[in-house]
Amino acid sequence: MNEPLITNDATIFGILILILGLIFYTSNLDQPFWKKLYTFIPMLLLCYFVPSLLNTFNIVEVEDSKLYFVASRYLLPASLVLLTLSIDLKEIARLGPKAIIMFLTGTVGVVVGGPLAILITSTFAPEIVGGAGPEAVWRGMSTVAGSWIGGGANQAAMYEIFNPSDSLYSIMITVDVIVAEIWMLFLLLGVGKAAQIDKFFKADASAVNHLQEKMEKFSLGIARIPSTTDLFVILALCFGAVGLSHWMADGIAPFITENAPALKKLSLDSKFFWLIVLATTFGLILSFTKARNYEGAGASKIGTVCIFILVATIGMKMDIAAIASNPGIFGVGLIWMAIHVVLLLIVGKIIRAPYFLLAVGSKANIGGAASAPVVAAAFHPSLAPVGVLLAVLGYALGTYGAYICALLMQMVSQ
Repeated sequence: MNEPLITNDATIFGILILILGLIFYTSNLDQPFWKKLYTFIPMLLLCYFVPSLLNTFNIVEVEDSKLYFVASRYLLPASLVLLTLSIDLKEIARLGPKAIIMFLTGTVGVVVGGPLAILITSTFAPEIVGGAGPEAVWRGMSTVAGSWIGGGANQAAMYEIFNPSDSLYSIMITVDVIVAEIWMLFLLLGVGKAAQIDKFFKADASAVNHLQEKMEKFSLGIARIPSTTDLFVILALCFGAVGLSHWMADGIAPFITENAPALKKLSLDSKFFWLIVLATTFGLILSFTKARNYEGAGASKIGTVCIFILVATIGMKMDIAAIASNPGIFGVGLIWMAIHVVLLLIVGKIIRAPYFLLAVGSKANIGGAASAPVVAAAFHPSLAPVGVLLAVLGYALGTYGAYICALLMQMVSQ
């Protein structure tokens, strides 16, 4: 492969910010062309897709870039602190058990979807889901299961447990990201038709609407033009919490590795797992203090900027051309995702769940903390904390669910 045109991370970061700036700017223009474009193509999808072209056409260096690491380790936990800063747990509790039911349905859809996708594919193309040793496809798929029930920490745990080859793992990362983003496209297209979907499900979305109104009213009631002091206090709160989270995670993870190695199966030896849990916890603690009033100075807006930078770095890792070189594996991934989606639709119809809970419950599994708050905010910015809390639950259950899924996939692959 030819050397990428741009290898300097500072230059790549500047390009990503320019892309995000242009997307946000044009999405707010009143001109007919832009209004029509963003009616059919959600802004969030472009924030993933346009950076992916930089990778697909070999414009930027992706393999050695540290941008995703910085975004996921610094900006993601910072955004979780800021998005939970003004959370109202009592109001979220009013959403009732349907939120948890839809989340767990998404988890079950991934756990059973993996082995079913292998079984279905093996009936007409067994060579696609075969392989032996480190090249066994089920081993690679175990890492996708980890990612789809929680996120990166769970994916890394499955990689360590089942040891797929590096070449297989690389393919599976691309399957993971692209198939997940195809589903993201449909979820985002559904946001604009949420009322019609709720009508089809005969769902009562009043609890979601009440939460949105309550959070919005709180934000407007304390809104002010932020001073330089306000901005520094917000940064101190979030990055102070991030620093403390890193420090504690650096102590907790090795302690568990040394003293309770059995907990490795639950990802409890992962520093990244503890980083996410601790950052969210500190945000929740701050929500019971006067610090929550910094929402009026734009705390969640800064958090949103952080998470969209992460979105762009995730998008940059995608290589759309990889679909052409591995169509069979992508087909298995699409079947797997279809099973997840069908189960969500069936259960959502039975319990009459609002589309918001279906979408966020799905993305709290598939995408975790990097996607669930973004999808929740697509309905309304004030709803982002719901995505954060469900995503943390996904991290907690991810490795356990993915481990069961991997064993089932191994079983049907024999």
